[in-house]
Parts: sequence; structure tokens; C-alpha cells
Amino acid sequence: MHTTAPFSSAIPALPGWRRLQSNGISMAASMVEATPGRPTVVLLHGFPELAYSWRHQVAALAAAGYGVLAPDLRGYGETGAQGTVEDYRMQNLALDVTGLLDALGIARAVVVGHDFGGALAWTLARDHADRVLGVVSLNTPYTRRTETDLVETMRRTRGPTHYMVQYQEPGVGEKLLGEDVDATLRGLMRRPGVTLAEFEQVSPDLQALPAELFKGHDKVMGAPLLSEEELAVFVRAYERNGFTGPLNWYRNLRRNWEDTAATPDNVGVPALMVSAAQDIFLPPATTRGMERIVPDLERATVADCGHWTQQEKPEEVNALLLEWIGRRFATQQR
Repeated sequence: MHTTAPFSSAIPALPGWRRLQSNGISMAASMVEATPGRPTVVLLHGFPELAYSWRHQVAALAAAGYGVLAPDLRGYGETGAQGTVEDYRMQNLALDVTGLLDALGIARAVVVGHDFGGALAWTLARDHADRVLGVVSLNTPYTRRTETDLVETMRRTRGPTHYMVQYQEPGVGEKLLGEDVDATLRGLMRRPGVTLAEFEQVSPDLQALPAELFKGHDKVMGAPLLSEEELAVFVRAYERNGFTGPLNWYRNLRRNWEDTAATPDNVGVPALMVSAAQDIFLPPATTRGMERIVPDLERATVADCGHWTQQEKPEEVNALLLEWIGRRFATQQR
């Protein structure tokens, strides 16, 4: 069952917005039907983003005849915060997505994710391979399960000021990011101000990636990425809903690690890893060795690009998606 209303008056200009019941919650998503013989592509955004982050890709994929499903994920945008903190663990977020496929009668889809959405895409490809034709990750590597959870790893390697560590305490991230939402998003969503090589020369306190960096820092963050109109879409959404739902994704990093204790590492579906050459948060080096656990892996690197890949270099990303999906899955049915 799905409906087209009600939505906020600030809903971004994406096609086919509807509400869908999935995994016990109501989720909002932009949906474009596939032409006969073309698969649906699911677009999973990261932090602190929205389905709107995929606006350039929705248009390009739809124009090529692909179905498109771009949800505001749990905690974000028109879906909003729902459930307890534990409900944001990755295995449950994956059920949110498979539930959307069920609601729309889609057996299998190509899954594309960026940032935290990339981690979710890899989880779907590993744990729900029967629902995934292929997986594309922008920036986010797929790695073996490590000896410690990611928060503890960051604490040991980057220190207590690393943003993932700081976000674990309820209220800390909310205060830092929510005091001035416009300043936070305006400062964060920028093109890179330094190359990766130059970033290695900045002060250790900045290399630690403190949460304060998200306010923007002229030694690291470059020119604004979004127009005033585009920025306003994000600002309205976060002023309305706050940051607790999105931050709950970080607050489940240890649970995610615990949940995968008995899970095989390998991803068997076809995969495309797209790195951004100048991403200081998820540099290309973090993808080394992925072929050992993702046997059917192809790679691409977007040159002169920072973290916000699909918004920063939409034409390059669209070309990569259309070529790879077309070559691997163009004739797949939904």
C-alpha cells in the first residue's frame, strides 16, 4: 500500500513522491517506474543527506528507462526519526530497503549507495543477495570484519575527537550540528579545499577529523558545492527534524560489528567501487584489497572530486552508472 500524501510543503522537487509501509514504519521515497525490460535502481543516500542528494542521478536514470527508487532513509527527511536507537542497526536498515522492494513488487534491483548509504548497499549485497542484481558504492569501501568495531578503531587511530567517537554520546552531535543548521550544512557540503597529499600536511588535530570540522574549515574545506536553493532543501529538512535520527546510524556501529560476528565476509553479486580522488573522509586507499572478498569487482575513480561525489561530479557519476548498469543489467526484468 502506498500513497502520495501528506508531505511537507518543503518536499524537494523529485518525481513520484509517495509513502510506503516498510518494516513496520512509513517511509517516503521518490519512485519512477521502469520501462519494460529495464531494472529498478535503488539510490541510498549518506549523512547528512537526503534522497534529494540523488536528484541528478534520478533524472539521468529515468531518462534512460530505468526504474528509480530514492528513499529518505530512516531518520532522514520526510521519513523522519522512527523507532529506538537500536532500530538503526544496519541489519534492520537493510530490512527497511527490502520492505520497500516488497511494497512495490520488485524482486531484485541494482543498489547504489553513497557514504553511509554505501555501507547499507554492501550490507544488502552481502545479506540479501537474492534481492540485489548488483551493487555500486560511491566512496565507501567494503572491508572484512575487523578485530574491533569501527568506533574503537577510530578512537585508537584518530583519537577521542574523531567525529564518529564524539557522536556516540547522545546530545553531543545534536548540539554541535544543530545549533546553527545553515552554518553546519553550508560549511560541510563543500568541494575539497586541499588534495589528499596536502591534507596529510595539515595539523594533527585536523587530520583526526574532529566533528568541529563539519562547521567548515578554511584549511580543509573549499568552495561551496550547492546553490542557495539546493542548500535550502537540506537546511529545511534538518531544521524540521534535527540530527538525532541520522546520528543514530553512528550510534549502532558497535552493534553492527556484533551482529556480523558469524557472517561470511564475501559479497558475491557484481559490484562497482567508485572512489573520489580527493575524499579526505573515505580516501581511495581504503578500498585496497577488496577483490579478495568481492570477486566480481570493477573500479573507477572520479578525478578532482571530494566526498559529495554524486552532487559534486554528477555528469561523471551518471556516465559511470549508465555504462556499468547498461552493460551488466540492461535487459534484467524487475
